[in-house]
Amino acid sequence: MRIPELLAPAGNWQALRAAVANGADAVYFGVEVFNARMRAANFQREELPELMHWLHRRGVKGFLTVNVLVFSDELVEAAVLIRAAAAAHVDALIVQDVGLARLARKLAPELAVHGSTQMSITSAAGVAMAAALGCERVVLARELTLTDLDRLQRQLQQRQLAMPLEVFVHGALCVAYSGQCLTSEALGQRSANRGECAQACRLPYQLIVDGEERDLQDQRYLLSPQDLSAWELLPQLEQIGIASLKIEGRLKEATYVAAVTDAYRQGLDRLAEGLPSAPQSAEQRRSLELSFSRGLSTGWLGGLDHQALVHGRWSKKRGPQVGVLERCSAGGWWIIQTQAALKPGDGLVFEAPGSGPFEPPAEVGGRLMAVQQRPMGRLAVRLGPGRIENRGLSAGSPCWLTSDPALESQWQRMAGQATPECTRGLRLRLQGRLGEPLELRVEWAEGLDPAAIVQIKLRSASALQGASEQPLDKPRLQTQLGRLGGTCWRLEQLELALEGALFLPLAQLNKLRRDLVEALAAIEPGPSCYQAPLAGDTADFSELLQSLSSPGSDRAENSDPQLVVLVRSLEQLKALRDQPVASVIADLDQPAELREAVAIGRGCWPGGIWLAGARITRPDERWTLEPLVRAAPDGYLVRNADQLEVLTPLAPCCGDFSLNIANPVTAAWFLDHWKLQRITASYDLDLQQMLALLRGCPPGQVEVTAHQHMPLFHMEHCLFCAFLSDGHDHTDCGRPCEKHKVLLRDRSGSEHPLKADLGCRNTLFNGRAQTAAEALPQLMRAGVRQFRIELLQESAAESQHRVQQYSAALRGEISGRSLWQQEQLDNRLGVTRGSLKSGRGVG
Repeated sequence: MRIPELLAPAGNWQALRAAVANGADAVYFGVEVFNARMRAANFQREELPELMHWLHRRGVKGFLTVNVLVFSDELVEAAVLIRAAAAAHVDALIVQDVGLARLARKLAPELAVHGSTQMSITSAAGVAMAAALGCERVVLARELTLTDLDRLQRQLQQRQLAMPLEVFVHGALCVAYSGQCLTSEALGQRSANRGECAQACRLPYQLIVDGEERDLQDQRYLLSPQDLSAWELLPQLEQIGIASLKIEGRLKEATYVAAVTDAYRQGLDRLAEGLPSAPQSAEQRRSLELSFSRGLSTGWLGGLDHQALVHGRWSKKRGPQVGVLERCSAGGWWIIQTQAALKPGDGLVFEAPGSGPFEPPAEVGGRLMAVQQRPMGRLAVRLGPGRIENRGLSAGSPCWLTSDPALESQWQRMAGQATPECTRGLRLRLQGRLGEPLELRVEWAEGLDPAAIVQIKLRSASALQGASEQPLDKPRLQTQLGRLGGTCWRLEQLELALEGALFLPLAQLNKLRRDLVEALAAIEPGPSCYQAPLAGDTADFSELLQSLSSPGSDRAENSDPQLVVLVRSLEQLKALRDQPVASVIADLDQPAELREAVAIGRGCWPGGIWLAGARITRPDERWTLEPLVRAAPDGYLVRNADQLEVLTPLAPCCGDFSLNIANPVTAAWFLDHWKLQRITASYDLDLQQMLALLRGCPPGQVEVTAHQHMPLFHMEHCLFCAFLSDGHDHTDCGRPCEKHKVLLRDRSGSEHPLKADLGCRNTLFNGRAQTAAEALPQLMRAGVRQFRIELLQESAAESQHRVQQYSAALRGEISGRSLWQQEQLDNRLGVTRGSLKSGRGVG
């Protein structure tokens, strides 16, 4: 079995050097644009040649993250970056945007493309779609378990699709599916799909169950998962055949990169040596916890356990929990119950509970100034410097080790150690005869152009003489010419073509060796050889973009704008049977209701009754599409690759927002490749970016959501199971999602509805609706013909009223401004322009 690649993060040069020094096979990094960690220091595009030259001289690969959505007016800049990456010999691009993947295949076919975890790939269909786009590797969603990974590999074999798979093994976990989180976008116009995540999942929330506040005691951080640590799962990951193991952390310091990379390098080296698997040592576990952790777990890899994934007590960095406070005694001694070996200089923090649901726990701590052993597993410690108040603490207050200066010094040394260049093989040929110079030729030099190598012909300054003793033989010549220490070369093979017993002074042989090193250095491709102009012919780019943005066929469209309504209950559906809408989409959680919904809606609207499925399909969930097929609606709203595969041949389909269509190149691929009737514009677009997308698409093929409660977090984690049951997953939770109405209240007082889908995935919806009311005239002029409104918890009467309002606005009977004002009155929390707010900067 092949040992997986170890892929480490690099947010700056220090972290990159630390990754390589501690055993990374490859590193991934971003530049100042188009990457999902815009808060990292990142590199500059101009540094790519130097960076890749440095990595390649050390035998390490470099992957450039371009893992964000690209807007229409950025495609030329993205094309320039692709060319620069290819010229710098970047080993692969890590890509989220479908259009960017297409662009890369056209502009730099020699440059590998890896499908990012932001592509939300959870199934064989998702892998196949990435392959159709030219991806040579996919980074799978973090939510897949080992069982899922094994099943996925078997499904790929059945498809005869050989695709290397990459998974995260260590670092922070997003509670939402990467690529499907719209929280930062909806609440602050800071898109996670643009590298600007505001980490709303790390904030406190209050659970409201059936209208009443639920007392969760010290659990406030209901959406903040512990960090992932899969070191003990390395044997299983190798056995499944995972190609690459990825460490998260481009925002982390070089010491973290060094500590974590070293730990996983040790684990993989054990596998390579065939050693039996062993539990992780307490020392290594402690090192990982101290380097950075919010608590460590195997995440989803070890299996779904909603009780364990999120403890809810804190969301910031802490080290290992080492004990609890017993009491504070006279003389400033703090007595703690612990089995940990603590020493002066270590940092400790104690937690005092917060007084309210949104008040974080208070932290009291400092450095250990003195440590005394006490009987029965106790330590007496003095904290400093200065006097440390113990206000708020009581017996049982938990204690964490937050700093170990000795370990931190070790990490500093690990991060700062030099990494020599790899030695490369040389094959040389020596030939000569009496009275002529000794001639040296290079037959092969690893990593150098053969055409340049054949030009190297070196000759000794003096002629060969007859040898009276110690003639030039192979051992002697190998010894002299093989003394290449301090260079990147090693002599692998020496071929001799010498006639007779010959002699040459030692100084002449040494000079030949020095001349050889200089000649090789002269043809060595340095950073300048990796460089290419960062600006290209933008006219050529524009022509290419135009060719990639033109759908294969034009479709005639009704010139009148049409209203499409998405309902989430049969009550809402029934209420719309006599309403002026073009079509209705039923998005229902219960498969048993699908046929009934189609029967209720059949023949009621010109465009028919459509159905929508779940946003995610895991490797064992293909069966969830069968009820959609059996219901035989007039069309489908498709949300992922499995639905595209199964449903597009059966009925007209519209691609939903979850496909992340943000530019015309992406739109054209979905329209052409899957023969979609139309697509839904990405929810990451503001009004100007929306209009730019529309300019690149044929009229009538882009559907715009004009009213909705934005889906904030879409997550595998089930809060119903975690906080309203004692179960661990859907098999033993008792289905509280079917019995209770749950809201999450944030610090501002807004209450956000929580719903579970067929696969027990949770979606948290924005408590405030978002409307495009004021933008309707501009959007209609830009060619939009289908406007969607999405209902959430509206009653039958509220559903009818909302439809009538928007229908009147589309007919021109009321202005968008009037509709906006009416919506402000109708919604208890009001509405927001949200991501459609005009003029928001392009991040």
